Amino acid sequence: MLHVLRSQRLRWRWGDSAVGARGLGSQPGSEMASLPPRGLVPPLLWGLSLFLSLPGPVWLQPSPSPQSSPPTELHPCHTCRGLVDSFNKGLERTIRDNFGGGNTAWEEEKLSKYKDSETRLVEVLESVCSKSDFECHRLLELSEELVESWWFHKQQEAPDLFQWLCSDSLKLCCPSGTFGPSCLPCPGGAEKPCGGHGRCEGEGTRGGSGHCDCQAGYGGEACGQCGLGYFEAERNASHLVCSACFGPCARCSGPEESNCLQCKKGWALHHLKCVDIDECGTERASCGSNQFCVNTEGSYECRDCAKACLGCMGAGPGRCKKCSPGYQQVGSKCLDVDECETEVCPGENEQCENTEGSYRCVCAEGYKQMEGVCVKEQIPGWKLGCRQMK
Repeated sequence: MLHVLRSQRLRWRWGDSAVGARGLGSQPGSEMASLPPRGLVPPLLWGLSLFLSLPGPVWLQPSPSPQSSPPTELHPCHTCRGLVDSFNKGLERTIRDNFGGGNTAWEEEKLSKYKDSETRLVEVLESVCSKSDFECHRLLELSEELVESWWFHKQQEAPDLFQWLCSDSLKLCCPSGTFGPSCLPCPGGAEKPCGGHGRCEGEGTRGGSGHCDCQAGYGGEACGQCGLGYFEAERNASHLVCSACFGPCARCSGPEESNCLQCKKGWALHHLKCVDIDECGTERASCGSNQFCVNTEGSYECRDCAKACLGCMGAGPGRCKKCSPGYQQVGSKCLDVDECETEVCPGENEQCENTEGSYRCVCAEGYKQMEGVCVKEQIPGWKLGCRQMK
């Protein structure tokens, strides 16, 4: 819908491109821009397009609270960059689709007229935003007259539309390596933000904190230090390479096992080597009353005791501290008690069935349970067979 409205609005303001009723180079603010066209669209459509053309981009409205702002919302600089990229692709497409495959002399003559024409600009603008890209449409509404001005008057002195529109005119973007309203250099300098080992938050936009999000192995304000578990393999005035320490080392002087200076949690330093701490043999482990501890490298695990155990010292029924109800101590193990040897099911035609740690009463063979009572199963066709035999 926005695509259609923009197309109509371009025709109202500029006239049909085929007859050239009004050029884009005309001064903005003429009465044609404020009056509804006669006989082109219903008044309702004109009113809707006028509403959509009113300024009010999302980024100029009061900022929502941090709790309600979507985490994936793009900075308007990214929207502007996308708009310019799409505009440039439109320029390539309009030249490619209209020329290249006929009379060369004729094409050169026509191309010189078409290259910077109103017709070409209309064709590009009508497809510069996808139908679902709301932010692109809003930005184009805001900046359309600037784009017109650049197209007719600024291309020669400012050939980079992104720099002219997004940075210099709308002030949505910053040069690479800078951030924020004043385009301040990122930590580490604009030429090599975050030392080349991280991402400067807000780089290239008029927002962000400038905080460096360092790559794995690097740390510090400008990612100029090696992070936990890494050491300086190379360093000079402008270059830093951090390499990983041996597995359990938190700080080290080199890559070998014997180069450790500090160990990660769960390890202890012993003669410049990190050795595993057995938490299960210390008070560091904390497992439930019916669990047992298993040591792992740098940590430990809590695993459930066997069903036969009430508390245990390890896996299986032979490591129980006490047997669960329904089990009994037989030698060193807790084994299931067969209750059916002593228990008699009280119901008529019932029989006992032993289960792990308990038992259950079921109907005897040839009987089935109906309303809590075991009744004899009817043999299909029995009565019919009896009648036939008589």
